[in-house]
Amino acid sequence: MTSSTVVLALAVFGASAVEMVEALTIVTAAAVTRGWRSAIEGSLAAALVLATLVIAVGVPLARLVPIDILRVVIGALLLVLGLDWLRKAVLRASGHKELHDEDAIYARTVAELSCVAPGSSGAIVPGGAAQAGRQAGSWRHGSRDATGFTVAFKGVFLEGMEVVLIVITLGASSGHLALASCAAAAAAVIVSIVGYLVARQLSEVPENWMKLAVGVMLTSFGVFWVGEGAGVHWPGSDLMILVLVAVFAVAAALLSLAMRRIAPARQAVALRSGPLP
Repeated sequence: MTSSTVVLALAVFGASAVEMVEALTIVTAAAVTRGWRSAIEGSLAAALVLATLVIAVGVPLARLVPIDILRVVIGALLLVLGLDWLRKAVLRASGHKELHDEDAIYARTVAELSCVAPGSSGAIVPGGAAQAGRQAGSWRHGSRDATGFTVAFKGVFLEGMEVVLIVITLGASSGHLALASCAAAAAAVIVSIVGYLVARQLSEVPENWMKLAVGVMLTSFGVFWVGEGAGVHWPGSDLMILVLVAVFAVAAALLSLAMRRIAPARQAVALRSGPLP
């Protein structure tokens, strides 16, 4: 495997792992609160829809669109995605944005679902968690629950859409759609197994550092492919991707350090005028 395919596989795997950790938080909350059967069925249904999207969109895109046009368009899209991931990661690393807390998300989802009547469309019932708890015995083990199915489906589908976008863009523009799909599937399987073993201990995953690394790789691929599609001949060919990764990693680290120095001033402003946007 060349350096570009290794970085591609790592980028897809990392992005997929991050999104799947977030999806698993929602699925676990739905399973514990509403029942495992409905949560698993909702997750599998969403995964099937996402896989269909990859096949239906990715394969024709890779075969029918000229490679130079594909690389310019997809490279620009990757730049948008990568820079957005980098921006959020830098803000979190410098203290200007709250860290992503899976435990808090889990607790909030459980609290919301505990107040929904079994078999309902999602309406909050009088009596809240207490009434839902008294009714839980009939549906938590084995029976289907529409709310649990819907919440799990939405969690996996919404988080997985960004994975699909990354798989299609990276895979189609590089000619390695199968490799990108396998990397995403491997991440989903590994995260599911680890999540099953550690249950709710999802906050131990270094998610914010993973997002920073994925942002660096997506941005690097974006710059590389926009250049290639525009006719730029990179020194060292695919090895230039590693150079770009190093450049953006250093830039992100320097930005984080610089932002930490101005964080106290920002926090002081926040105390006077309200929370940061």
